[in-house]
Amino acid sequence: MNTRKEFIDIADEKDRNYWAARLGVTGEKLKSVVKALHSMEFSIVKEYLTMEKIKSGSTYQRFVNQ
Repeated sequence: MNTRKEFIDIADEKDRNYWAARLGVTGEKLKSVVKALHSMEFSIVKEYLTMEKIKSGSTYQRFVNQ
C-alpha cells in the first residue's frame, strides 16, 4: 500500500491554522503537541489528540477510577 504521509508545518501560520482547524484544536495546542511528540506527522499528532480526548472523557475516567 502506497500511503503519502502528511506533515504539519507549525512555523507557517496559515498551515498551522489549517491543521488546527482540521484537528479541532487551537494553533497553540497544536504547537505544544508537536513539540511534546517531537513529530510533525499528521497521523501521529491525530492519534495523540484522539487518545487525549478519550482519556479526558467522563466514561474513561469512571472506568479508570473504579
